[in-house]
Amino acid sequence: WDDADFSQGVGTTWYQEYPTLSSTRDPLVHDVEEKIEKYLKTPYVAKWTLKVTWEKAPAYPSRRDDTRTSTYQAVLTTDGNRSFALLLYQDGGMRWDYAELAAGNVLIGFT
Repeated sequence: WDDADFSQGVGTTWYQEYPTLSSTRDPLVHDVEEKIEKYLKTPYVAKWTLKVTWEKAPAYPSRRDDTRTSTYQAVLTTDGNRSFALLLYQDGGMRWDYAELAAGNVLIGFT
């Protein structure tokens, strides 16, 4: 994971907010709730969910070469009390060469 760089016109970012206040709930929201309940063994009903997709995102610094792009998603969700972030990667979609990344001391997490 590193900074994506869209300055060369390669890659796209998409996002979608999912309404959860009505009785008809999107299948993605159900899937997120089920994953949280399964892996964390806690009941969970989402009040808000956001999915962000980075498609064919080039690593920083960007080049016009789109063969080393990555596709991944972050799903953010909350029940109003607890919040979760699910990080999802396309199978075979993480193609950044970690030896060429700007950051040499790569850590997983956030600051």
